[in-house]
Amino acid sequence: MVQMEPKWLVVLVVILGLNWLAETQEGLKTGFYSSSCPKAEAIVRSTVESHFNKDPTIAAGVLRLHFHDCFVQGCDGSVLITGASSERNALPNLGLRGFAVIDDAKTQLEASCPGVVSCADILALAARDAVGLSDGPSWSVPTGRRDGRISSSSEASNLPSPADSIAVLRQKFAAKGLDNHDLVTLVGAHTIGQTDCLFFRYRLYNFTPTGNADPTINQAFLAQLQGLCPKDGDGSKRVALDKDSQTKFDVSFFKNVRAGNGVLESDQRLLGDGETQRIVQNYAGSVRGLLGVRFDFEFPKAMIKMSSIEVKTGAQGEIRKICSKFN
Repeated sequence: MVQMEPKWLVVLVVILGLNWLAETQEGLKTGFYSSSCPKAEAIVRSTVESHFNKDPTIAAGVLRLHFHDCFVQGCDGSVLITGASSERNALPNLGLRGFAVIDDAKTQLEASCPGVVSCADILALAARDAVGLSDGPSWSVPTGRRDGRISSSSEASNLPSPADSIAVLRQKFAAKGLDNHDLVTLVGAHTIGQTDCLFFRYRLYNFTPTGNADPTINQAFLAQLQGLCPKDGDGSKRVALDKDSQTKFDVSFFKNVRAGNGVLESDQRLLGDGETQRIVQNYAGSVRGLLGVRFDFEFPKAMIKMSSIEVKTGAQGEIRKICSKFN
């Protein structure tokens, strides 16, 4: 019989490896606020927790907020700015949630150590805490980001979209220094996500020239989705992206994609591309227990990489007093 290392040993190796990775990200370091604002991370964590206790689905909202921020102008809090022509008002960002969590944390941090902690760092820390609260892995977040001074809705038009082909998604991720492995791993965040009927209903009715549904959808699941999203029903009705455990950060999302139970077309398409399919199969796995550790190890690595996209550090940008307004 094969002897397995105890899970705590695997976790210890993961933590040590992630600490090293965090320290090597350009211009960022773990514990950046250890002397300037020692309670910074604890304040963010308790804020996320209090919102999460009222509404566990806010975890996915906060995680998505950080992702959408990093893909436009880098991870600089530009998605938080309000205004008619700001990033926040771009079409792909209209469904974003979690702004109140970030604003709440900022208010408390300004009271504790004014002008020290950036909104961009609050977002990165809150995303990590949201995953942890959803029974996912935790990791050391490299901090030291500064807030950007530009937020333009026109720049958000190139965000990854649920209707994108894998080739297009690959190109959008590659433009940010992220590879196929990062793409599939980060899409795994959909394990706690939700979406509106509006964004996938076209797959359920008249998808093919002959008027049928998307043939990649599992037939039993198709009937479920049609029940949740009738043809002329409310397009804003929210549906879980992981039908089995929508508030638990686990690998059932990948198992669903493998079984034809992906809700978004872009999620299901991961199975139709040779390279992304291999990664999905690896995460979905067949051995119970082992594969959870693998995704738990890979997701933090991908998040640390994504959280470092085009960051502003040192004398660049600013530290906003209010996250929704430039100083």
